Amino acid sequence: MYFNSFHFAVFLPIVFILYWVIGGKRRSGQNLLLILASYYFYACWDWKFLFLLIFSTLLDYVCALYIEKQNSRRGKLRWLWLCVGINVGFLGIFKYYNFFATSFAALLGGFGFQVHPYILDVILPVGISFYTFHGLSYSIDIYYGRIKAERNFVDYSLFVSYFPLLVAGPIERATHLLPQLKTKRNFNFEKAKEGVYQIIWGLVKKIVIADSCANYANEIFNHAGSMNSLSLGLGAVYFAFQIYGDFSGYSDIALGTSKLFGIDLLKNFNYPYFSRDIAEFWRRWHISLSSWFRDYLYIPLGGNSGGKGMRIRNTFLIFLVSGFWHGANWTFVIWGLINALYFLPLLIFNRNRKNIDAIELKPNWEAVRTLFSIVITFALTCFAWIFFRAENLTKAIAYIQRMVTNGKFQEQYFTIERYNYELIWLLLGFIAFEWVHRYRVEPLSGRWSWAKLTVCLAALFALGVYSDYKNFIYFQF
Repeated sequence: MYFNSFHFAVFLPIVFILYWVIGGKRRSGQNLLLILASYYFYACWDWKFLFLLIFSTLLDYVCALYIEKQNSRRGKLRWLWLCVGINVGFLGIFKYYNFFATSFAALLGGFGFQVHPYILDVILPVGISFYTFHGLSYSIDIYYGRIKAERNFVDYSLFVSYFPLLVAGPIERATHLLPQLKTKRNFNFEKAKEGVYQIIWGLVKKIVIADSCANYANEIFNHAGSMNSLSLGLGAVYFAFQIYGDFSGYSDIALGTSKLFGIDLLKNFNYPYFSRDIAEFWRRWHISLSSWFRDYLYIPLGGNSGGKGMRIRNTFLIFLVSGFWHGANWTFVIWGLINALYFLPLLIFNRNRKNIDAIELKPNWEAVRTLFSIVITFALTCFAWIFFRAENLTKAIAYIQRMVTNGKFQEQYFTIERYNYELIWLLLGFIAFEWVHRYRVEPLSGRWSWAKLTVCLAALFALGVYSDYKNFIYFQF
């Protein structure tokens, strides 16, 4: 069930009405209704994988109880490793087995050994990377005593499988979400109104921006060999806005939907393309994943407590693991490596925490420097996105080579019956609109809200009818 589908447009109001009319009298009723709705939501993808979700939930629930029950650190660690091992094992089988099998066969082939590995013919369970990380963070938090083990299985199951965040995040923390699930929610009109605005804005990002960019980006990447430098450069820019509109749009819909039920989720995006350096970009992009790796991998490895060499090692490890988390392909690993290299000068010269203040532009030379930094950071990000989008390393390198050596900057007419530059005006308007509202959770509320809402609904109606991209990019992760 997609957020941008007719099925969801029917599902959400029904759950909303039942939640507040029937389930709203007691907290247990609210949670039970949401867990049933969440399981139905997930079963709509593939009901067979619903059993994997339930097994993962039960595993983490039981392991957490035994971790808390142990008196010795060794006993706690034994149960933690059991939980981590099984979770990572399932993730490895479904997501990474074929990658490692084929990569190992290719390595042996380089030494003259012909190996034909056994390949698993299975599809990746949707959302497995996200709900696995939910469970892991919960078990680790129990081990470190940050939170008590949850005894109520329905409450814990809802924490793992809550349908707004189940498929593509944000990656929630038990310390943030579970306390909200332990208290009865009362209807708040203003919060619900903000949620509706955020849902609509998320749909605009997905349908108007991401899907429009997908038409151009797919045309350019799929026919890169016949494109000139201008088209290839625009292709990287179009994909940058496609993935931003797609994923941040999903996150906005998830957060807005959750507000309808009186539950706040972690903020996942904060206008990342207005970042002044790569460190700031990663504080603004997929915030829940970046903070997860910081808290559960970077800090346990030593974080900033060691010397600069340890910090560099940990930073490279985080980016490489983050790239590999996104997919079983060397393109994602290289994408992570490139971002680590971008981050390296900031780390060496202790400038990675330089741009943590709000962006203010005053009529002086500092404003020019700030705008220049934003443009350069965006350009570097677009270059890295080429590896993220390409099917393999060979195609990514060929794309970049042709982009920098073709030397032609002429308009091209595509088979989609559009010129390569025609999308630019829409993107410039989108950038200006987000810039003006960059301090808000969503830009539709406030002054002229009805005018902004009317324009957005008209754009959704005009472009949504012809949209062929129902899927969200991050569903594959």
